[in-house]
Amino acid sequence: MARTRVRIPSLLALSAAALALVTGCGGNSTGGAENGTTSSPAASGAPKAGRKPVVVVTTTWEGAFARAAGAEDVKVIVPQSVHHAPDYDPKPSDLAAVAKADFVLYAPFEPYAAKIKEAAGSEAKLVEVNLDNDPDKVKAEVDKLSGLFGTADAATTWKTGFDAEYGKLAEDLQAAWPGGKSPNVVTQVFTTWAARLAGATTVGTYGPEAVTPAQLAGLSAKKPALVLDNAHMSTGTVLPDSGARQVKIVNYPGEDLDLLPVYRNAAAELKRAMSAS
Repeated sequence: MARTRVRIPSLLALSAAALALVTGCGGNSTGGAENGTTSSPAASGAPKAGRKPVVVVTTTWEGAFARAAGAEDVKVIVPQSVHHAPDYDPKPSDLAAVAKADFVLYAPFEPYAAKIKEAAGSEAKLVEVNLDNDPDKVKAEVDKLSGLFGTADAATTWKTGFDAEYGKLAEDLQAAWPGGKSPNVVTQVFTTWAARLAGATTVGTYGPEAVTPAQLAGLSAKKPALVLDNAHMSTGTVLPDSGARQVKIVNYPGEDLDLLPVYRNAAAELKRAMSAS
């Protein structure tokens, strides 16, 4: 999901306030980077032998990926109630958490993550995560993260359960196709995974910007039965007067950092919309 408007008004102000917190949490101000050495296991992102990795994530989405990969000690910075993560102002407690982390996970549309790490003085490994709920991309990220965390067995177990659950949901949705035929859908660019889950036929995409009049005419001409809207970047009714039923798709997991309910909830919304078509 692309969010380009970012503001970080509090980080510099918080840096001084966080210095005492960071020092108390083991932050290294002398910096191995300058000397070509490291004084903490977290400098390479690797926790001490026998210790579970400490992972700090910007949102619950990265947190769910980390949990799926086998991480147990996961701290989320941005509360779930904040729909636009780049608008969040980090608190000193957030910076203190980063200072103790082995890994900090962020997404490309959250450029303030590096600023948070810098302000906190952390030596954690900064890891960019491709946030996309497409099943193939999810499993690729889980494999990548488990390789960093040293939790491959836990990730394999999660992927087995994920494949089983995903298969059941997809089968149930296919059985709900109106008239037994795959429905035509228009989908926001970051909810195409939900169209795939439903086995729907994607006839057009839009976003993340609002639909232009020219796009509106073109997409409406495709006569979609459903429009899949991104709940976190909604631009309102996408194809008014087209007769298409709009379905709200939520990408972010809950505070339990469980990714599977995202698919269950999307499947429930899609099934409800198809039954009403």
